[in-house]
Amino acid sequence: MANEFAGLIKADLASLNNAAADLAQQATTIAPAASFAGQPPAAGFSFAQTMQDAIAGVNAQDVDAGQKMADVDAGRSDDLVGAMLASQEASLSFQMLMQVRNKVMGAVDELIKLPL
Repeated sequence: MANEFAGLIKADLASLNNAAADLAQQATTIAPAASFAGQPPAAGFSFAQTMQDAIAGVNAQDVDAGQKMADVDAGRSDDLVGAMLASQEASLSFQMLMQVRNKVMGAVDELIKLPL
């Protein structure tokens, strides 16, 4: 019985290793998200740089929404619907970024808990 479980665990581990190798292969062949924003793809994938780019994008959306709301408040624009949509988009982007942050921090916590 114990040998059967050990065999299943080894098979699962081999499957996970193969999946991780496939993901690593795909990460090098797929352009990073920065290339979709008009920037040339970097030589390697950097999670830190991707997160910094995401934060900068969310910040830019927030600044743009704030400017649109200020223009409506000051009477320089009558596009209230556009300002409200920009505000909601910025809010949703921030909420999504916080969820990604929470998932990453949860994964880091799980990694720290792993026995050496």
